[in-house]
Amino acid sequence: MPWQIDFFQTRRGDCPVKDFINKQDESTYAKIIHSIDLVKNNGILLRPPYVKKIRNNVWELRISGKNAIRIFYCIFNNKFYFLHAFKKKTNKTPLKEIKIALDRSINII
Repeated sequence: MPWQIDFFQTRRGDCPVKDFINKQDESTYAKIIHSIDLVKNNGILLRPPYVKKIRNNVWELRISGKNAIRIFYCIFNNKFYFLHAFKKKTNKTPLKEIKIALDRSINII
C-alpha cells in the first residue's frame, strides 16, 4: 500500500512545493515526480542517496541531475508532508532553507 503524501499549505491556501515543482523544466519535473513516487512506494524504508535526515523530524528528498533539487519533508501520523523545495547551488545546504522547513514543520506536528 502506498504511503500518503500531502503538501504544506500557507494560510492563504498556497502550496509552495507544488508551485516550485510546476515551474521546473520538463526533465527536472520528471525527476521530481519519479522521486516523489519513490517516497510513496518505499516510505520510511527509502535510504541514501535518495533521502537524508536534516534535523529532528525533518528529512530532505535529494534529486540529482543538471539541477540539484531538495525537497524537505516531515512525517506525522504515517503521512509525508512536503514542506519546502529549492534548487541547491552550493555544497552545503543553506541554513535559511532549513529554517523555512523547520518553521513549516511546527505547523504540521
